[in-house]
Amino acid sequence: MINNVITSEFDNNGLPLRRIRSFVRRQRRLTKRQQLALDKYWPEMGIEFQPEILDMTRLFRRNKPVVLEIGFGMGDSLVTMAQNNPQQNFFGIEVHAPGVGSCLASAKEKGVENLRLIYHDAVEVFEKMISDNSLSVVQLFFPDPWHKARHNKRRIVQVPFAKMVMHKLKIGGVFHIATDWEIYAKHMLEVMNNIDGYKNNSKKQEYITYPQVRPVTKFEQRGQQLGHGIWDLIFERVK
Repeated sequence: MINNVITSEFDNNGLPLRRIRSFVRRQRRLTKRQQLALDKYWPEMGIEFQPEILDMTRLFRRNKPVVLEIGFGMGDSLVTMAQNNPQQNFFGIEVHAPGVGSCLASAKEKGVENLRLIYHDAVEVFEKMISDNSLSVVQLFFPDPWHKARHNKRRIVQVPFAKMVMHKLKIGGVFHIATDWEIYAKHMLEVMNNIDGYKNNSKKQEYITYPQVRPVTKFEQRGQQLGHGIWDLIFERVK
């Protein structure tokens, strides 16, 4: 597995360009379980970043709907969804190696075969590797809210990214977002409601009640115990 989650870019003078990222890499030590999974299972389930479009049918060796999750954390909910929905293909993107290792280990322990992972910046993966009109679902659960005002520009849910996601979805495909930060939820709703081509699946044109398709994560359970609310948004590509 190549340990580089971003592609370096340079200006005409050879100086590195600084692009605003929605994440900060945390250098954490891998557990033995995580390292073993990376060593043993990455060649089978991992995808190295490359600046060319993926053929999803060839990748999964079958033509089934593709569900893509951005930032799957330790992978618990992603593996559960893949296990419960064998008729779909699942594709996960993560920038933290311990999470990738844990996800690989869990997938193998549960006999999940319809899952592929990539260790790279999601924006670059979308720009370089995902073809337009190819995804049935894009999931973004509990992204970093970047709650300080000076960091708001780092939030991944911004108009340019949401538009790019829309183009990668098939007509009728959905972008499912969830957060436990109310201010970020309002920001997400404003962004999504102002993009032509999306339809809010909420009858009230706001948030939806807890959707059964999304497993409750340990992170979410901890938040609920602390009295945090959860806001889900599901927007469908309609044109």
